[in-house]
Amino acid sequence: MADLTHRSTSFALVDCNNFYVSCERLFQPALENHPVIVLSNNDGCAIARSNEAKQLGIAMGAPFHKIERLIEAHDVKVFSSNFALYGDLSARVMSTLQSMAPKVEIYSIDEAFLDLSGMSAAMRAELCQALRQKIKRWTGIPVSIGIGPTKTLAKVANYHAKRAPRTHGVLDITRHTWRERALKKLQVGDVWGVGRRWAEKLQEQGIHTAWQLSRQPPPLVRKRFNVVLERTVRELDGQIAISMEEQPPARQSIATTRTFGEKIHSLAPMREAVSTFTARAAEKLRRHQLLAGALQIFITTNRFSERDQQYKNSITLTLPESSDDSFLLIETALEGLSRIYRPGFRYQKAGVILLALQPARPFQRNLFAPPVKHPQAQELMQVMDRLNQEMGRGTVRFGAEGLSQTGWKMRQLRKSPAYTTRWEELAQIG
Repeated sequence: MADLTHRSTSFALVDCNNFYVSCERLFQPALENHPVIVLSNNDGCAIARSNEAKQLGIAMGAPFHKIERLIEAHDVKVFSSNFALYGDLSARVMSTLQSMAPKVEIYSIDEAFLDLSGMSAAMRAELCQALRQKIKRWTGIPVSIGIGPTKTLAKVANYHAKRAPRTHGVLDITRHTWRERALKKLQVGDVWGVGRRWAEKLQEQGIHTAWQLSRQPPPLVRKRFNVVLERTVRELDGQIAISMEEQPPARQSIATTRTFGEKIHSLAPMREAVSTFTARAAEKLRRHQLLAGALQIFITTNRFSERDQQYKNSITLTLPESSDDSFLLIETALEGLSRIYRPGFRYQKAGVILLALQPARPFQRNLFAPPVKHPQAQELMQVMDRLNQEMGRGTVRFGAEGLSQTGWKMRQLRKSPAYTTRWEELAQIG
């Protein structure tokens, strides 16, 4: 096994503990030590569980209707997903990290990698404990931190840091002896990058732990599986195969898709839904300072329903020139919808995907493009985005999105208030 000196390359993984649940508990502290779960879109299944809920046997992805009796028997608190709240608190956590750590790669809504190369073990421990305390104090979100000579080993360390109280939330497995112990205690199916099917195949070959996987010859793993698992084996052995990405890779597309709260069987609500999805995607486009050159729209019925007639279709339309104008994008999306919509079906889901993305600056207009329909659209979009950011999403919206949006919006019967993003829903004391 490759062994590394105390001041060589090292990575840390900062992971928010049961993030969605922690966000809900932040504004309801009475729920601390109480079983809590958060449901997916349309309140379908459990996507986040407190440790107490996990101990009751509630599995990740468990359909809500199958665990209702268990929930009632143990007074489990249930929340609909509140992604506006989670996204805002995530941004605060990541901002705190970036203010203290030299190099940060935001990996997901609740995870980030840090590059701690060149630091001694004592410096790493001091920094990571300071990070945990500051994030908790500034945002209220508890985090665990794993440290290792590779990203995959940092993931392994984080896994144990979450579960072993004596680590106080930080575990460094840069040392050979600590690394070996951590790998021997980790099941192969829990290794980052090893899915369920690969785990089953590895177990058939007598490989049950991360330690056993790390002992496999990389060329043989590549031959039997693929280059991705070979890279994982090298990382478990202390060889860096996955580097830091301080800047996220360029986006290839931006999508907004939803399963409807109730099935749609007429054109009017479908137009509202598609317009709303397009407006949300356009907001993301401008936030990332990008332009779209094409747009794809799809609609589909529920393929699992034996009672409903089945239909699905999609269409991709090229824009006259790349744009971030919501007016143009909504018009294009509705044109596409008119081409693929068919009456007589009960639609379950729709989506809008913006394609052919390019940076908004610099941008050279097409000399032969038709005249701009909305010459002041850019200024209007900036005003709308600012108002919706300051006053809450949906404060200002397009008429095509509809007013009530009833019938097709996601079911969120247990959604908590937008404590941090809407003035009228701010938490009140007293």
